[in-house]
Amino acid sequence: MLRFLLRRLGSGLLVIWGIVTLLYAIFHLQGNPAEMMVGENTDAETKAAIERAYHLDRPPFQQYLFYLHDLSPIGVLSYDDPDLGGQRYVKLFSTGGTDFLALKQPWFRRSFQSNKRVSELLAEKLPGTIILAVSAMLIACLLGIPLGIWSALQKERFSDRLITFLTLLGISAPSFFMAVIIIRIFAVNWGDWTHFNISGYLFEERIFADGYTVHWRNLVLPALALGIRPLSIITQLTRASMIEVLGADYIRTARAKGLKSRVIVLRHALQNALNPVLTSISGWFASLLAGAFFIETIFDWQGLGKLTIDALTANDYPVILGAAILIGITFVLINILVDILYTRLDPRVRLA
Repeated sequence: MLRFLLRRLGSGLLVIWGIVTLLYAIFHLQGNPAEMMVGENTDAETKAAIERAYHLDRPPFQQYLFYLHDLSPIGVLSYDDPDLGGQRYVKLFSTGGTDFLALKQPWFRRSFQSNKRVSELLAEKLPGTIILAVSAMLIACLLGIPLGIWSALQKERFSDRLITFLTLLGISAPSFFMAVIIIRIFAVNWGDWTHFNISGYLFEERIFADGYTVHWRNLVLPALALGIRPLSIITQLTRASMIEVLGADYIRTARAKGLKSRVIVLRHALQNALNPVLTSISGWFASLLAGAFFIETIFDWQGLGKLTIDALTANDYPVILGAAILIGITFVLINILVDILYTRLDPRVRLA
């Protein structure tokens, strides 16, 4: 197990390193980041000070190495660094002068627009995206798996063909297109009956009192729009896997013994049919965290996706890099977790 985890974490670090390298190169080809921060009409002294603070006065490759150093969990820090107070670290030993070697939290630097720490911005927005992604995946799983089982049991009948047709539409339609359709139907045409808002967030801060007001209605439409594609894919995968498992020899043996159909389907067939479905669920959950950008923008949902879209509009590349790294880490961790769950669902699978 330990060997497997170390190997997967190593390959995951290579993936994240590739993401950082590619995006860092792309953003630095667009011009001087200092000009993006302060504008073209700022005096030369202010611009030079910002370039020194962010190592922008160094050659491009050195800037890249400085950024990798900021992301590393171990590195050399300096008491002269004005951002040192915003970092978490444990000093190991002094390396001379004001410098010292330390174990540290990865430093994502500061936003060009708000000057807030990128880690703070990500921490503020990530819960909104997690709530939206979990809600969308719950809708997809709670509806998709039963629909897939029913479709497999009704193979080649009208209900099976209808479910297959609808899921093909769900797979083909982009999420942002479905979001517009859902808004039109449930928030505009039927808005007087459903009371769904076109846009809004789950939590609203109270002006004259402490705490937040929770608006559960604001979660329904974006979760539904985000969950349609994974719902369709989970339904199709469950159907295909169940049809294959129901044709296996041990299922025919169970039927010959006189076991009830419900016992055969739920106790014997479903568990073995869930492996490809689990793969889809895990992959789609990570994708939902990364792919909620347009949904969050359309519904004005305060999450990681909207934060990244706003950062792209403003060329705020520290925020974009931080969001990309966070999404990459999410993909790596979820894939490792799924590999471990495989061994629980199927004893024949071993971690190599």
